[in-house]
Amino acid sequence: MAVTTFTEENTSPLPPKRIFKASIVDSHNLIPKLMPQAIKSIEVQGDGGAGSIKTINFPDGGNFKSIKYCVDELNEEAYTYKYTLIEGDGLVDNLEKITYDVKFEQSADGGSISKVTSSYYTVGDFKLKEEEIKAGKEKVLAMFKAVEAYLLQNPEAYA
Repeated sequence: MAVTTFTEENTSPLPPKRIFKASIVDSHNLIPKLMPQAIKSIEVQGDGGAGSIKTINFPDGGNFKSIKYCVDELNEEAYTYKYTLIEGDGLVDNLEKITYDVKFEQSADGGSISKVTSSYYTVGDFKLKEEEIKAGKEKVLAMFKAVEAYLLQNPEAYA
């Protein structure tokens, strides 16, 4: 087994509390409303915190049907979120799991910096294709930007 890790940073003019609450804590409600073309629904088994299982269902006719992940940690005070992709179309045969470590920090201008570290656990000598990882990152960034745009247009939401 090999582990390949990537870290990505994004900035937002929104404070960490708002963007974390909307994009992480309430994502199962907000994301399908903002991006119905990409996310059909998100089902939550548990209270949403550590130990909960979330299933993301994609619209019919797409490349993926669903993915399932386990919430490893949710800390609303430190704005950290860790989860592991455990099942579904996002895991190809040669991937055991993918872990994500998300942290939002206050930036000097009052906005926030999000840092996402993703670790891909491969089976055997399997090598990840950079274009597949890039495509996944672009989808996550699109969701982040959709939430950010919604919050900028609705200053009272998640205040």
